[in-house]
Amino acid sequence: MYSARKSTLRQFTVLCSRVILLYLFWILSGCAIIVRGQPRGGPPPERQINLSNVRAGALARRAAQSQPDTRDTPDEPWAFQAREFLRKKMIGKEVCFSVEIKTPQGREYGMVYLGKDTSGENIAESLVAEGLATVRREGIRGNNPEQARLCDLEDQAKAAKKGLWSEGGGSHTIRDIKYSIENLRNFVDSMHQKPADGSETPEPFAAEAKFFTESRLLQRDVQIILESCHNQVILGTILHPNGNITELLLREGFARCVDWSMAVYTQGADKLRAAERSAKERKVRIWKDYVAPTANLEQKDRQFVAKVMQIVNADAIVVKLISGETKTIHLSSIRPPRIDGESSQDKDKRFRPLYDIPYMFEAREFLRKKLIGKKVNVTVDYIRAATSGTDIGPGSIPAFPERTCATVTIGGINIAEALVSKGLATVIRYRQDDDQRSSHYDELLAAEARAIKNGKGLHSKKEVPIHRVADISGETQKAKQFLPFLQRAGRSEAVVEHVFSGSRLKLYMPKETCLITFLLAGIECPRGSRNMPGGLQEAEPFSDEATLFTKELVLQREVEVEVEGMDKAGNFIGWLHVDGVNLSVALVEHALSKVHFTAERSSYYKALQTAEEGARQRKDKIWANYEEKPTEEVVQVSEQKERVANYRPMCVTEITDGLRFYTQDVETGAQLESLMETMRAEIAAHPPVEGAFTPRRGDYCLSKFADGEWYRARVEKMESAAKVHVFYIDYGNRETVPSTRLAALPPAFSIRALPAQATEYAFAYIQVPQDEDARADAVDSVVRDIQNTQCLLNVEYMGASCPHVTLQFADTKEDVGLGLVKEGLVMVEVRKEKHLQKMVAEYLKAQESAKTSRLNIWRYGDFRADDADEFGYNR
Repeated sequence: MYSARKSTLRQFTVLCSRVILLYLFWILSGCAIIVRGQPRGGPPPERQINLSNVRAGALARRAAQSQPDTRDTPDEPWAFQAREFLRKKMIGKEVCFSVEIKTPQGREYGMVYLGKDTSGENIAESLVAEGLATVRREGIRGNNPEQARLCDLEDQAKAAKKGLWSEGGGSHTIRDIKYSIENLRNFVDSMHQKPADGSETPEPFAAEAKFFTESRLLQRDVQIILESCHNQVILGTILHPNGNITELLLREGFARCVDWSMAVYTQGADKLRAAERSAKERKVRIWKDYVAPTANLEQKDRQFVAKVMQIVNADAIVVKLISGETKTIHLSSIRPPRIDGESSQDKDKRFRPLYDIPYMFEAREFLRKKLIGKKVNVTVDYIRAATSGTDIGPGSIPAFPERTCATVTIGGINIAEALVSKGLATVIRYRQDDDQRSSHYDELLAAEARAIKNGKGLHSKKEVPIHRVADISGETQKAKQFLPFLQRAGRSEAVVEHVFSGSRLKLYMPKETCLITFLLAGIECPRGSRNMPGGLQEAEPFSDEATLFTKELVLQREVEVEVEGMDKAGNFIGWLHVDGVNLSVALVEHALSKVHFTAERSSYYKALQTAEEGARQRKDKIWANYEEKPTEEVVQVSEQKERVANYRPMCVTEITDGLRFYTQDVETGAQLESLMETMRAEIAAHPPVEGAFTPRRGDYCLSKFADGEWYRARVEKMESAAKVHVFYIDYGNRETVPSTRLAALPPAFSIRALPAQATEYAFAYIQVPQDEDARADAVDSVVRDIQNTQCLLNVEYMGASCPHVTLQFADTKEDVGLGLVKEGLVMVEVRKEKHLQKMVAEYLKAQESAKTSRLNIWRYGDFRADDADEFGYNR
């Protein structure tokens, strides 16, 4: 007997002397608990402790789904109450325990106490005293005081008829458990909850996430809000006393937001997005490798204020930045109205998206009236990369340039949300892992849900609006029929749809529902480049500036027009007013147009004259090189006077092979130096992307010169990408460069900020030799004497293409052109003007001296008419 008992005892490990402090984590039953220590670098290991010498009832078990012959087992009486007694008393509390025995199977039995030592409440004794557990009396040793105390407590519970010892057997304590619900929807509705979809499936850091949730919720008293049901699974929100577990999981980087349930989340989707955003910013757990869509942008490029210049379509606008640069902004996460397939397009007419796509016109008008000319706040959400597209086969994909997608607000209103709420745009659906979306995506989804519910715009059951707009641009017969009506109407309302040039526009007449081409009366605006039968005609100076001025003032604005007539091509001619400003007068006043003689019979002629006179006196833009021509009376008087000399300091920067030269005004030299210094600093901070600029003839751009520095230039000719002819507008020299050495000219450094500084001139009173050798000698002499030096310049008279001037050396005041004549390098051009005869006589005297000395072209002695022809002179 002794040996058998000794053998049995060898199967156990006695650990009574070892007391361990842990945290109560999970209650398995009335006599079994799970404990965990503090987490270190991850979830801590679990440990199951069974209470020694006591037994509580077994809880109900569901039959194994894989074993059809098994059945569900119900609760034993008072089993659930015993488990609940321990849960409420112990869950989440510090406990200490001592392990008494450990079976070969690894099961541990011991005593558990509340608190940090064995002086705390003995859990087994508490259970027995409440009648929720029985004492295992078999094998009790009389010398064990703990076992004896348990027996005394059980006897007292029996006497008091507590728990298991109460009358009736405890059948009322057995739960009626249902493991499935036949109609989940009715169940959720019976709980008076608003149905919504929701699901969260954390993928990385699964073990840590599970521990995070278990340690806060398992067997805790919580509040549950049933949100919806999905595939026989109830979805809801759990509110812990310390907060919403959903928000906590998101904030700690254990979960990500799920779009399909966010729109109807009753606790406020913005809180969940904010929690997720916090985790992303801190790059915790599943976001440890997260890179924000705008991480590569500077703060000034992420958020800025800009002025809306144009509405491109229902999801794109053009804005003007503080720097003067224009930028196209796409509204994040929305799609404008579109047409499905080609069947809806009328094959018998030109397809015009603005008028032919349902609700496109309404969307554009909504944005135009809200935004055009207004300042807005722009917050960039993401940059959509450019796509190359494909044009192969019927399923071709169009190519798109890089898109800046942003949230645009005005007066606190999200324009995209307002557009969607009116049913004038739809929300783009993304993959769950696609982070390139609006920062207010949930608001957009909610706005779309409202629009669908209320049947607005694109979601309406009514017939789509039809816009029958007649385009009579270039339709001479239709224009003739329409002309008398417009003339009688006086001032008519219109919207500027397009600006072709400074004085040529396309207008939409809302009352007449037609489109017309409109020419500004009374002015002569610089013409842009045009394709002519003989090739491309170059743009006149300041034509681009005039076009930009008109765009900024009237594009997509509501204006008033007075039609006076029409031309042979069916274009209407008249006056345009915007906010009380006559556009013709404004162009003249800003030196971007001249007064046309047809304005004399107009009531606006005096205003035009006054504006032009002011621009001439300022010598601004198109009047920069203006020299007032005397009237006939003044000519008669001036013929009796001497030539007037008004020499100005100039720096000669370039001399051409045709003996023309370019100069910079010394007075504006400091402005040019300041602009170049600022421009190069900007380029150094933000270097241009090689090959990103596509040059076109007439474009102003940046060009990298041989010295490695960038200069302002204008594209004169395009042979190929490897051969682009450019003219350096501040210095007068020309160069052929590859397109990779060109870049876009920032608006802050355009000719609006500082006009081109190089001005072309020709020498007065001389003839340029046509013979190459003679001309080369003259050019070499001029280059040697005045290249990159400061001279004094006086305009003598106007030539066919540029002013003709005399130059003097700054120090000696000697006439450079006269010196060329004295050296026999050029011949004199005899002028007929009487006030120039003194200068002509001086030049002829110098020519006779060169003849006598047989210098250069006079080296052959008597220089006859045929000699002049040989040297290319025109006597």
